[in-house]
Amino acid sequence: MKILGIGVDIESVERFHGLTIKSDSQFLNKIYTKNELKYCFSHKKHAQHLAVRFAGKEAVIKAMNGVSGKIFSVKDINIINTDNGSPVVKISKIYGNARVLISLSHCHDKAIAFVVVVRD
Repeated sequence: MKILGIGVDIESVERFHGLTIKSDSQFLNKIYTKNELKYCFSHKKHAQHLAVRFAGKEAVIKAMNGVSGKIFSVKDINIINTDNGSPVVKISKIYGNARVLISLSHCHDKAIAFVVVVRD
């Protein structure tokens, strides 16, 4: 396995407090997929989930910068959870046979994501 890129991002959960689907839909729809919004707002502390997914998207972009010269939008990145809760990255424009591995964590005021892009 060869490491092609790494990325990390940390976000303040405070930035995401008070966001609602009703009043902030234009902003939220620029960043998150429908599946991500459904997941985040299904939790009581949705700000933590919004923040950690935003951090994940930023970390993916940083990691992919070393893989491809192409820039893509945060909306091209979909962070979903497996049945056991592990986060998985789906990218609409993945390059070659690269795989994106992600770790997400959050607490009451911080959210962090670490990404490694590998090729087998």
